[in-house]
Amino acid sequence: MKNVPIKVLCIGFLLLLIACKQKQAADNTTIGTSHLVSDFYKAPAFENDNRMEKITELEQEIQEIMVEHASSNNIPGIAYGIVVDNKLAIASATGHINRETQFLAETTSAFRIASMTKSFTAMAILKLRDEGKLSLSDPASKYIPEMNTLEYLTNDSPVIDIENLLTMTAGFPEDNPWGDRQLDETDQMLINLIEQGISFSNVPSHHYEYSNTGYAMLGKIITNITSLPYQEYIREHILKPLGMNNTYWEFNNIPEELLAIGYRWEDEQWKLEPMLHDGSFGAMGGLITSIEDFRKYVSFHLSAWPPKNGPDNGPIKRSSLREMHTPQFTRLNSGAVDFNGDPCAALSGYGYGLSISKDCKSILRVRHGGALPGFGSNYVFYPEYGIGIMAFGNLTYTGPLPAGKIEKLLFEIAELKPRQLPISNILAKRQEQVQQLIQTWDTAIEKEIVAENFYLDESRDHRKRKFQEIFEKAGGIKKIDKIEPWNQLRGIFKIHTENGIIQVYFSLTPEKEPKVQNLYVAYEPNEE
Repeated sequence: MKNVPIKVLCIGFLLLLIACKQKQAADNTTIGTSHLVSDFYKAPAFENDNRMEKITELEQEIQEIMVEHASSNNIPGIAYGIVVDNKLAIASATGHINRETQFLAETTSAFRIASMTKSFTAMAILKLRDEGKLSLSDPASKYIPEMNTLEYLTNDSPVIDIENLLTMTAGFPEDNPWGDRQLDETDQMLINLIEQGISFSNVPSHHYEYSNTGYAMLGKIITNITSLPYQEYIREHILKPLGMNNTYWEFNNIPEELLAIGYRWEDEQWKLEPMLHDGSFGAMGGLITSIEDFRKYVSFHLSAWPPKNGPDNGPIKRSSLREMHTPQFTRLNSGAVDFNGDPCAALSGYGYGLSISKDCKSILRVRHGGALPGFGSNYVFYPEYGIGIMAFGNLTYTGPLPAGKIEKLLFEIAELKPRQLPISNILAKRQEQVQQLIQTWDTAIEKEIVAENFYLDESRDHRKRKFQEIFEKAGGIKKIDKIEPWNQLRGIFKIHTENGIIQVYFSLTPEKEPKVQNLYVAYEPNEE
């Protein structure tokens, strides 16, 4: 080695040290990256936020619904709750968690929530993605090499990636109820299953089909990447940060007076179901939790809505939560009904460990159920309303949540309203200028607000003549409503006139100073 000046060596060492610290900082970053933020964004908000009061007024009616539901469906015990933002508005229970000891169901009782576990597994995967430790487009075989020996249905089948496993599009067959009975199997059993070959029902990325096996694989991927059992990783990086200290994987770790025992209804009597221990398939359905603990998880999901400024402290980013709430392979259910039983078509799809739907009433639901021998659970939250409902029961494959009846109370009786989008400053400014433009065609206003395509798409003379004809029919202006925003840069407003209503829609360009690119008008004369 040639002699190198000490000063050069010191500088080189210093640069190396800085680079290492920068890499370490990058590796330790779990929440977002810094970027410039607009100062004109306004998040949707509740106009008159009395949700908590309206919901608590329904407490007695909801209790009666739950008691009747448990009785008519032979469910030994149900615990349930309604979350408003980060608080429990209603929390109660009915029946028993253990018929032999006569322990009553409580909001602190620990029920196995079965497939509701899947979103915790999905959240762990996204956390690892956000930390740069995997990509959703990575072949699953990168982390489970035994998957390289799988025999696909066709030679043009895409290789299964992590996102396929998350969205139930790996091509595996639906494995209910077989998958339920694998809950307590060993890691070696899962590897043997893969090595011996898995039968495909579809080509990957071609169809959605519910797969417990795919989520067991995700658990294995978490374990292999982190060198921790997936249960421990989820406990340390999701449950503990959320304060879910009374959520468990293994029922043997739960005090007897808190543990819900599972039953089946057979031959007109309750029969004990054997409790399944934790195992390799637990990532698809192994968690055991209480209403008091699970409400923290629901609140965390609700906190992602609407998109907003402010601290983003995890366990994963709000934007990653909203990814979980985004449906894949959307399907139209034309035969769906609303909470009154009336026809109400809905679009639905599976996101990352969650089902998502939006119906003809524009109610967005994010949900999941869970069912294992001895247990059934459901939860659904409504991001645009900031509320969630949940119920756990201890009867095989039961549905403990009469969601339709509760939705009727919330949306029809209590008349809860979603957040409303405020008018952005630029949209309010452009509305005033559009109002002036269509009445005066002032060239100074045109110069400020008209985009370069505006008169190329329709000539100035034609536009001016059209508006003049409409105003002649409509008569004098009586009132102009505030614009109804569709988003930050487009909306519609009404001009009330002597003879009818003029509706004006416009949208703005993506330029730094947004200008009017579209302007449409419709006139509705008064009924005679």
